[in-house]
Amino acid sequence: MRRGFITKRLRSGRKPSVDSIERKIESIRGEKFTWIDLQNPDRSDVEGLATKYNFNSLNIEDCMTKFELPKLDSYDDHFFVILHLPPLSQKTGVIKNSQLSIFMGTDFLVTVHQGDLKPLVDLVDICKGEVDLQRKERLLGRPSSFLLHEIIDILVDDLLHTSRRIIANLDDLEDGVFDETKSVARSIALLRREINKHRRIAAPLKKFVLEIAKNVKRFAGGGDDLMLYFDDVIDHIDKVIETLEESRETMEIYKDTDFVLSTEKTNNVLAVLTIIFTLAIPATVIGTFYGMNVTLPGGMQDGLYVFGPYTAFIIVILASAIPAALMFAYFKKLGWMSG
Repeated sequence: MRRGFITKRLRSGRKPSVDSIERKIESIRGEKFTWIDLQNPDRSDVEGLATKYNFNSLNIEDCMTKFELPKLDSYDDHFFVILHLPPLSQKTGVIKNSQLSIFMGTDFLVTVHQGDLKPLVDLVDICKGEVDLQRKERLLGRPSSFLLHEIIDILVDDLLHTSRRIIANLDDLEDGVFDETKSVARSIALLRREINKHRRIAAPLKKFVLEIAKNVKRFAGGGDDLMLYFDDVIDHIDKVIETLEESRETMEIYKDTDFVLSTEKTNNVLAVLTIIFTLAIPATVIGTFYGMNVTLPGGMQDGLYVFGPYTAFIIVILASAIPAALMFAYFKKLGWMSG
């Protein structure tokens, strides 16, 4: 069979804006199958394929729902699966997963996504381009099951790279945790959120890849060699899960350490302020009494000029400093001012 590719681009009738999303349908013909990739499709795009390949209407509804739970439905002539994957680039705010919907039958492979899975978009460009002909021949010259494996493999590899990036961020965060001049509470919270998000993706992904490997043999063959390919993907997912679990445990240690160090720093500050306030109590009390417009012992009205005209002032200073010095010595003896 002669191999080629057909590209169809759909644009809305409205004037495009900077943030407008382009709808694309790429139909790529292989030797034994046709791969149709839909990026940001409308319902009419998917319904047209549903009529051609006899897709279930409920699967069409799930396919167009952007935040459907992962699932796998198997039929006599094809199977349908929804996978969740992290987007390559994440904006601040609420993090949402990328969704990939796959329909696979004997002679067709249909992928539906929102275009934010860059490794998949790059793979589409390779299969419809003339740059990497050797890889294109390898992807399109074999059954569709091998192409499906390649799609899942590159997305899992991207997830593996992301988990390694999390490890690198943990190493950078470690220095900040033990640096008293930096506040890392927000960084810890953001990284914990990212780790938990990837754990929620990786755990069900392993289960569904195993189910895909079982179903794909029914329609595209591949034999034991194909199972070896999918076993390799499972190994990568296991590495991702193991890395995320280790990262989660490390992050909990960092969180507790940061809390302990922050609490200790706060307690030290409060201790210093409390001691200063306590030492100032005698001076405050005596200064309050002698600031009153009443007759008090040691006042100028008593004619006491032992230290000259500043006798009253010196008496007030001594009466304030001596109790403060005694309290300081006592606190030092108790070890409260050892720092």
